[in-house]
Amino acid sequence: GAMWRGAAAGLLCVAAACLLRRGFEPRARLLSAAELRRYRGAPGEPGLYLALLGRVFDVERGRKHYGPGGAYSGLAGRDATRAFASGDFTPAGLVDNVAGLSPPELLSIHSWLSFYNDNYEPVGKLVGRFYDENGAPTEALREVEAAIEEALKFQAESEQKKQQFPPCNSEWSSAKGTRFWCSRQSGGVHRDWAGVPRKLYRPGSPGSRCVCVRSSGPPWGQPHSSQHSDRGDLDHPHLEQYKGCHPLAQQCVLLT
Repeated sequence: GAMWRGAAAGLLCVAAACLLRRGFEPRARLLSAAELRRYRGAPGEPGLYLALLGRVFDVERGRKHYGPGGAYSGLAGRDATRAFASGDFTPAGLVDNVAGLSPPELLSIHSWLSFYNDNYEPVGKLVGRFYDENGAPTEALREVEAAIEEALKFQAESEQKKQQFPPCNSEWSSAKGTRFWCSRQSGGVHRDWAGVPRKLYRPGSPGSRCVCVRSSGPPWGQPHSSQHSDRGDLDHPHLEQYKGCHPLAQQCVLLT
């Protein structure tokens, strides 16, 4: 009886493991830079790998890109994280040093990492800049991950801002000057209001740009309530009216 019970518990365990398989990661293999160099897909080599932020992927399925003679063969057998951001495939760019990269470059690394996670088999970790000899993340990895996190947050805020203040349409002609106008899809932001043109100043950056501003309802992100004036975002402190244009006109012509 006891033996049978043990076996049954074992079976249940296996079923549970199957359910957990999604989050299950076998103990990742740790590779040295020298080992990884053997995986460049040449005849007699054990396979075709590349590393990004220290994570090693088997890219055999993409052999025509990453194998010998492929456009991206420089990425094979090493961690060339910087090249994913800079597009520099010279020896100077095929390195894992990510110091001084801009937020858009960091976002590029992030989207490549998602791409490899979705399309290729993770093999393990590369011991060096991003993982120590126990496979634990290094300070350098934590720093770049925090910077990517920051860039993603900034990107989400910019998207949010674009929803609140979509860009105007504009056109210029020597005869008429500049015309700004708002529509329900100006700036590529589809919405159920058109808005009126205003100059938007961003603290810390020079100049202004034309945006469309909701002129009725509560201010952005505020619930409907009696305390708000029914002026949308017109009272936002970073906005300014165009001189010589009616404050509620949907279009505005500035003579040059």
